Amino acid sequence: MKKKIAIITGASSGLGREFVRQLDKKTETLHKKRAETENPTEILDEMWVIARREERLAELRSQISTTLRVIPLDLTQKESFQKIHVLLEEEEPDVRYLINAAGFGKIGSWKDISIEDCDDMIDLNCRAAVDMTQLVLPFMSRGANVLELCSTAGFQPFPYLNIYSASKSFLYHYSRALRVELFGEGIHVTAVCPYWVKDTEFIGTAQNTEDSTYIRHFPLASRRKNVVCHALMDARLGLPVSTPGLVCTVHRIAAKFIPSEVMMGIWALLRRL
Repeated sequence: MKKKIAIITGASSGLGREFVRQLDKKTETLHKKRAETENPTEILDEMWVIARREERLAELRSQISTTLRVIPLDLTQKESFQKIHVLLEEEEPDVRYLINAAGFGKIGSWKDISIEDCDDMIDLNCRAAVDMTQLVLPFMSRGANVLELCSTAGFQPFPYLNIYSASKSFLYHYSRALRVELFGEGIHVTAVCPYWVKDTEFIGTAQNTEDSTYIRHFPLASRRKNVVCHALMDARLGLPVSTPGLVCTVHRIAAKFIPSEVMMGIWALLRRL
């Protein structure tokens, strides 16, 4: 019997790490109810966690009960995907969850952000997520879930967060189209689009530019535990988009009806508060 696994990128911190914890908790609960569960495919045998910081990934072993395979890779490097491909071919697992949580952003004017950071944002937020999805899909079957960590920033253009929001818009539209392609195969794709998350490293990393004062406050920011819980619930329901919070839900609706120029004007006012 094939080993049932979850693959989580960006698992060394933030939302990725929280996904590991919550999937482990769910697996532990299902193990206790194994005799009565109607869907044994939900019980994970192992989780594969991928990120650059090996020591941070290894720390998870003492925090969860599910078997953990630590895969320290930099997903901005193309050779990393060859290693993942080889591992998948060797193991031939049944992947029940693919969670592409790796990503980062930078706040600032175009002149404050280096070309290297620009390239890394595009590589990690777009190419890496697509490459992971393409590699893993052949090892997924009916009832499996792909969660692409997009952002509410993907719903409109955001000056001074322009590359990040553009990259998340790409991932959002990719997720929506891929969901339709996979509909007949019973593999669900959910675009997870949270608002600011206060208890992750994202805001600190995003502000680490020469001038990040273009965005000074992050009101009504979410917490990672709530975002992940909401996202997993939406994925199990087979929803195409998860907006885990009031702000991102309202933003998604507003962006459908209000022209981008007006939305950017509203953003210009809000970021000065």
